[in-house]
Amino acid sequence: MKRIILYFFLPIFLFCMSACNHKSSKQEKKETFTSDSVDSKGVQRMQESKSDQTVKLNGKSFHITLHRVSDDSLARVKTESGEWYVDNRITLRITGDKGNQIFSKTFTKKSFSSVVDEDFITHAILEGMVFDKVTSKGLIFAASVCYPQTDLYSPVTITITPTGSMSMAKEELMEEAYPEDKE
Repeated sequence: MKRIILYFFLPIFLFCMSACNHKSSKQEKKETFTSDSVDSKGVQRMQESKSDQTVKLNGKSFHITLHRVSDDSLARVKTESGEWYVDNRITLRITGDKGNQIFSKTFTKKSFSSVVDEDFITHAILEGMVFDKVTSKGLIFAASVCYPQTDLYSPVTITITPTGSMSMAKEELMEEAYPEDKE
């Protein structure tokens, strides 16, 4: 039961963290959403989303654009209940205050194969990515590879340095970070 509650509240927690963590840096954020859809064959697609925001790191402004779209060219995922889902691509672009490109990459779930188990990836979709916070290491993003419409997911932290270098790490689930007391 604790695991279900954890998985339910973690996406909400990540969203709240990204909204609240940036009190010291000026930000502008714009998001566009459309509704989820199911086609005539019953194949489900997540809603398209796009967010734009500006953050400051070391006194410099960085403009971040995240754009998620369902992509029919990617392998579809079938759930245990027999429902089919189209996987997503997420494009992350970061530009400097003079419009110079710092980073640009389109992610699919395969982009995370170095930190997420291949068997998990086979049955999962790339659910989302959000800007999390600014640290001394750079701009931190949270991504989620998950089984569609379930609480089973693998959180990944992506760090982009001010020079455009990228690193990834599998984020520990809170349950793993704080083991239950054994009686």
